[in-house]
Amino acid sequence: MTQVFDQKGKITPVTVIEAGPCFVVAIRTPEKHGYSALQLDFTLKVHKKLEKYPKKNDILLREFRLPEAEAQKYKVGDQIAVASFQEGEQVKTAGVSHGKGFQGVVKRWGFKGSPATHGHKHDERAPGSIGATFPEKVIKGMKMAGRMGGKRITGKGLTIINIDARKNLMVVKGAVPGVRGGLVEVRGEE
Repeated sequence: MTQVFDQKGKITPVTVIEAGPCFVVAIRTPEKHGYSALQLDFTLKVHKKLEKYPKKNDILLREFRLPEAEAQKYKVGDQIAVASFQEGEQVKTAGVSHGKGFQGVVKRWGFKGSPATHGHKHDERAPGSIGATFPEKVIKGMKMAGRMGGKRITGKGLTIINIDARKNLMVVKGAVPGVRGGLVEVRGEE
């Protein structure tokens, strides 16, 4: 993330995204695979044999399901670049959020905790009671300690501030989910 200034000197927080180029590696058709989709590869080199999959470590492959008529517009080897977006366009971005590991209820759910004095020796950050004797089990979805983060998050209504087609950079207003250097999906809002 960074910030840009407009003509009046107002600061706008932005995120710079390296958007492409993405290459069509495979096309899924309803006749052969039962559904219609494109498989895109986001790497910095074009593979010599696009019909054969390269080594697993050399490819960042994602599959996007499309209507059959839309998928037929592309062929293996086509390039999808940042030039397909325009400045001022509304987009939605999706990525995997920061993984924070196993966390307690105070950090994960914002529980207040117990007072530090008056008989509370070791339970300042304890969750407290989790329910009565019936139904005699932990109810699904109970707010308890556990793994936090590392989930797919979608940011909607983000505006494209600037596009640099030469460097394949897109400047989006606001925050984009995910870690720095992580893979982010950018789609136009319908």
